Amino acid sequence: MKYRLAIFDMDGTILDTLEDLTDSINYSLRECGFPERTLKEIRSFVGNGNLNSIRRSLPEGADEQTVKKAYGIFTDRYKDHCNDRTKPYPGVCGVISELRSKGVLTAVISNKDDYAVQTLVTRFFEGLFDFALGAKPELKNKPAPDPVYAVLEKLGVEKKDAVYIGDSEVDLQTAQNSGLDCISVLWGFRDRDLLEERGAKIFAGKPEDLPGMICGAIYEKIS
Repeated sequence: MKYRLAIFDMDGTILDTLEDLTDSINYSLRECGFPERTLKEIRSFVGNGNLNSIRRSLPEGADEQTVKKAYGIFTDRYKDHCNDRTKPYPGVCGVISELRSKGVLTAVISNKDDYAVQTLVTRFFEGLFDFALGAKPELKNKPAPDPVYAVLEKLGVEKKDAVYIGDSEVDLQTAQNSGLDCISVLWGFRDRDLLEERGAKIFAGKPEDLPGMICGAIYEKIS
């Protein structure tokens, strides 16, 4: 099938943000007097927005006042350090450019706060996305379909003509809730076994697989 619009997740799909997220989350934990988390732990915590990543990183039973304090510390630091070690996955920028050259619209949506999404898109993907959208108070976060619907409305594309590309179970559920086909990538923050357990059927092993899958080449559906 050929799609008119490719909607990308950000963390774990187009950008390796894990080290910067880990640094800022652990900074917040230290400031609050709590033990730090490993890179592997934080890898499993991300996907539902920065607030939920903080909540999952705190010791079990932390109250909402503690969550709010830790999140505020994280946000203040991450604003200035969201692209210290963050980098695009190899091949991603070229793939997005290729899609655009073939007439495919491109967008990115993330549960990451919108300030960080806009900063990172400007830093790494200037001119490569027709629309970029992060978490905003007026929109429900993924896996709610609201961000996807906002992109479809903004770009004037019907569901049947759009595909969602992401690395996590949150992305699978987002696509399902939105009525979009989903391509699960295997270079991100989740392993294939987990994705298959959550119902993933279509996989991209490397970024260079995507143009053919999105622009109409035959691809294998894993049963």
